[in-house]
Amino acid sequence: MPVTYTVRAGTAAAPLFSPLVELYALVYAEPPYEEGPEQVSRFADGLPAEATRPGFTLVAAEDDGRLIGAAYGWTMPAGRWWLRSDQDPPADVLVADKLAVMEWIVTPERRGDGVGSGLMVRLLGGRPERYATLASDPRAAARRIYERAGWRQVARSPLPDGTPMDLLLLDLPAVPVQGD
Repeated sequence: MPVTYTVRAGTAAAPLFSPLVELYALVYAEPPYEEGPEQVSRFADGLPAEATRPGFTLVAAEDDGRLIGAAYGWTMPAGRWWLRSDQDPPADVLVADKLAVMEWIVTPERRGDGVGSGLMVRLLGGRPERYATLASDPRAAARRIYERAGWRQVARSPLPDGTPMDLLLLDLPAVPVQGD
C-alpha cells in the first residue's frame, strides 16, 4: 500500500486539521487512553493556536487520499520545559531550543507498516533544535517503541487528570552550517 508523506509548516497545515482530529479520536479512544468527545473537542480547539507556535511542523501520511498517520511538533524555546515536570532536564537541554513532539499517531490497521518511522524521519530530519522531547503514557505500547528508537526518560509529569506521563528526550543530529 503506497504511502504519501507531506510536510506542512505553520498555518499551512490547517487543511489537514479535520482529518487529523478524526484520526486523533480513533487512536485515543483505545486503551489506555480511552478519550471521548470532550478530549477530542479540546484537541480540535487547540490546533489552530498550536499551528502559530514557532517551528510548528506537521507531517501527514496518506494512503489514497486518506490520512493514516500524523506527527507534529513545535519549538520549545531555550529555558522552557514541560509544565508540572517533577524535575528539570539536564542543564544543556534546558538552555537549548527543543522540538516538542506533540502528537505521533498511526491508524491501528497501518501500525507495523513503517508509517510511524516515516513520519518521525520527516519530522526530525533537518531540524535546527539539538533535542526532541515528548510526553508518553507509560502504559501505552508506544512507550516501548520510543525506547527502542533511542528516546530516554528524563522526568515525569502528571496530566491535569493525574495520569503520570514519562517525559522523554532524543538527541538530534547537528544540522551542518552552510559550507561545512
